This record gives sequence, structure tokens and C-alpha cells, in this order.
Amino acid sequence: MYPLTILELSIRLILSFILLLSLTRFMGRKEISQMTFFNFVSAIALGTLGASLAIDSTISVRNGVLALGGWTIFTVVMGFIDLKSKGFRKAVEGIPRVVIRKGEIMDAELRKVRLDLDALNVLLRKKNVFSLTEVDYAIFETDGTLSVMKKEKHQPLTKGDKQTYPLSPSSQIAIPTPLIEDGKLVMKNLRELNLDEHWVKAQLTSLGIPEVSDVFYGEIQKDGTLAVDPYNDVIN
Repeated sequence: MYPLTILELSIRLILSFILLLSLTRFMGRKEISQMTFFNFVSAIALGTLGASLAIDSTISVRNGVLALGGWTIFTVVMGFIDLKSKGFRKAVEGIPRVVIRKGEIMDAELRKVRLDLDALNVLLRKKNVFSLTEVDYAIFETDGTLSVMKKEKHQPLTKGDKQTYPLSPSSQIAIPTPLIEDGKLVMKNLRELNLDEHWVKAQLTSLGIPEVSDVFYGEIQKDGTLAVDPYNDVIN
């Protein structure tokens, strides 16, 4: 290991900065907007490689650039697999956990995500919720944030609250729930809501969509209706 000259150190620092900025932009905004387990590991590794390129004289500039480029390609490939495979996504990123359901704290779920009551209250306060009694549902997301739905009496009134909806067998929906993802039925959610494939297909037929596989995302609303987002080539 030899000491770096000021000129060489400056060149390495500038090169490292430009490469890290360029490669991070190439990898996409998800790398900084959603800090999942994989994104966290990826960011640490990328930062370490960039720092090594900048100040470690035992690593040649060529090898440093190759290491950064190789890690970036690996991250992009993993991201592509993540988009295509729901099973892989669950294995790498985990799944959201319902920590409060119908106003009741789910102790077992809190233990699974290693979240104590003090930390839960901190996350709730960041959502302007200062009492657990205000919460109907709370979901701990894979990026460490908490999504909260307040009980109706604690929700601000909007113009939409004045609308009335026809009653249906599926009208008692606590929160909007995914029923179709990537052209496939989410059977777990269907079973929990006492719905079946025939009900979904009937809803799709009424919307002019022939098959479940034509839908990128479908979600049942609180009023029992199905909101769908078809694949682009299905839209007339």
C-alpha cells in the first residue's frame, strides 16, 4: 500500500462521486425511496465500493470501476427478478404486516417485526395519531414505514362521505384489498373475504374485461366494488 498523491486522491474522489451518482440514477429511484432489506444491503455495498475506489491505493482504478459496475448490474438484475416474481419479492423484501386490526393490537405480528409498543406509538405520532383508540387498521410496510387507517369517526369529512352505495354481499370491507396482482388471483385475500373466482370474473365481465390474466391490478373497495387496472394492451 502506497500513499496517494493529492492529485491522484482528487481524481479518485471525483471519479468515485460521478460513478456513484450515475450508477445510483441508473438503478432507479426505488433504491432511495423504499429502503427495503435488499436496498439497504445494496446501498451499503455500493457506498463501501465507492469509498474503496476513492481512498484505497491497493485497489486499482480499473478494478474499482469494474466492481462498481458489476454490483450495479447485479442490483438491476435482482430488481428485474423482483418485478417478475412475487415469491422472490416476498423472500427478499418480506411482506407487510397488519399490526392493528379493527382497533386491536396484534401482539404476534409485533413480535414478528420486532416492534415494541413504544416504537409503534412513535410511528403513530408521525401519522398525527396520538391515541391507539383512533386506529382501525395499521400496516407495517416492508420499508419500515407505518400505514394507518383511522376509525371512521376520527376521519375528516369529505364530499365523498355523503355518497351512498348499494348493499352487496361484499359491502362490509374494512380496507381496500388486492384481489388480482400481475394477472393472478390473490387467493388468500379472496378466502378471507368469503369471495371466489366466479365473483371476480362476473365483476370483470361487467367491466368488459374477459379474463383475470388481462388485469395488472385489481382491488376491492370498501363499498364492495372492484377497481381494476388492466394491462395497457387490453384497454380499447
